[in-house]
Amino acid sequence: MSAESDIEDSSAPLIEHLAELRTRVIRAAMAFIVGMIICFTFGGAILDFLLVPIENTMRSLGNPNPVMQYTAPQEYFFTLIRISMVGGLFVAFPVIGYQLWRFVAPGLYKNEKNAFLPFLVASPLLFTLGAAFAHYIVVPLAMQFFLGFADLPSFFAAMVASGELAEATRETGIDIVFNGKVNESLDITLKMIVAFGLCFQLPVLLTLMGKAGLATADGLRSTRKYAVVGILVVAALVTPPDVTTQLILFVVVYGLYEISIFLVARVEKDREVKLREQGLWDDDDDLDAEADADGGESHPEDRGP
Repeated sequence: MSAESDIEDSSAPLIEHLAELRTRVIRAAMAFIVGMIICFTFGGAILDFLLVPIENTMRSLGNPNPVMQYTAPQEYFFTLIRISMVGGLFVAFPVIGYQLWRFVAPGLYKNEKNAFLPFLVASPLLFTLGAAFAHYIVVPLAMQFFLGFADLPSFFAAMVASGELAEATRETGIDIVFNGKVNESLDITLKMIVAFGLCFQLPVLLTLMGKAGLATADGLRSTRKYAVVGILVVAALVTPPDVTTQLILFVVVYGLYEISIFLVARVEKDREVKLREQGLWDDDDDLDAEADADGGESHPEDRGP
């Protein structure tokens, strides 16, 4: 067989894989566009839902009629576009995940399929959990922190008389009130939702790395101090500059890190059980693990003659 025929035979599967990849990408893109259109259709309702935390905060600070504004003709339109893109990705994720699964599944063994599929299902669930945690807990705390600096209660107390708004005059001083812009207020909410949604993927990522042999429970335990520093840096970058939300993100992500260690340890234990059943487990691996836990000191007498 000539070298040219070998090249032709090897290029044929590559072309088939590229064609399959193109088909999957096109279907995923179409699902994203459809999801984006659906979200744009209900963009106003979604925007109202995302602004609920700031609305409740303004009402709790004494504003009976919260108002948001936009200062450019195109601002509200592009705000809805941003919402549609994020919402469209969320709505289309089941289709995108299915297309990803159909592309990689033919190249996986049966046990690999059984290992990968649960993570494909858990990923959107954890993202939704993180997004809900951000929307219902973290964002209201952040809004309370920022808007709490404005003296809204005293201002509106001076304007409200017998249940009706009346003119409030004062001889000295300047009233400081919040006139929020839609896109800037929404930016904080979306950043927090995406940040917490991605951070909640940590158990999925580390457990997959554990199944692939790229991470171990002992290795994750030994790098706790570095993980703490990394989580603090991430919390400082993705959250507003207030201690409350940064502390919440740190506690949540560090808790997920500890959960990931537990899950990786379970993966290692299950792998050990299967290898022992097949007679492929070497007891020296246990001694090496104990030596690593003791600081790298192995005891020759433990190995026997």
